[in-house]
Amino acid sequence: MPALYVMIPIAVLIVGVCIWVLFWAVNSGQYDDMDGPAHSILFDDEDPKHQAGIDEAEGQEQKDQRDA
Repeated sequence: MPALYVMIPIAVLIVGVCIWVLFWAVNSGQYDDMDGPAHSILFDDEDPKHQAGIDEAEGQEQKDQRDA
C-alpha cells in the first residue's frame, strides 16, 4: 500500500510530461506536413516534373501563409 503513495504521483507526473510533449510537438509544427516526405522519397529529385511539383507546393504554402 505505501508503494501506491509513491507510484501514483509518479504516474501522474509521467502522463503530464507526455501531454506537454504532445502539445509542444503540435505547436512547433512537427505534424504540419505528413504526406510530403512520404511521397517525395518515391520520386527522382532530378526529374523536372517532380521539381515543378515541389515548387508549386511551396508556392501554395506561401500563398496560404499570406492569406492567413
